[in-house]
Amino acid sequence: MKNMTTSKSPREAQAHHVMLTAQDFAALGAQNLAFVRKVEEGGASQWAIFSADGTPIGMAPSRDVAFAAVRQHELEPQSVH
Repeated sequence: MKNMTTSKSPREAQAHHVMLTAQDFAALGAQNLAFVRKVEEGGASQWAIFSADGTPIGMAPSRDVAFAAVRQHELEPQSVH
């Protein structure tokens, strides 16, 4: 059987890498991700919902409600600690 692997020099491998800026990286998945984080507000715990770029987009009384709201808007929820 023929060996299907090929070996590339570091220079050849580097030529195929794309360098992303911090803004480019933050924009990846921005269209379909929302981040959920527990926050303390007025002595009560709530769950904040943020877009991938960090823009606040909502609040919910529980994590389950936050995740449901995110999914209802066809986004993929992710927990942030």
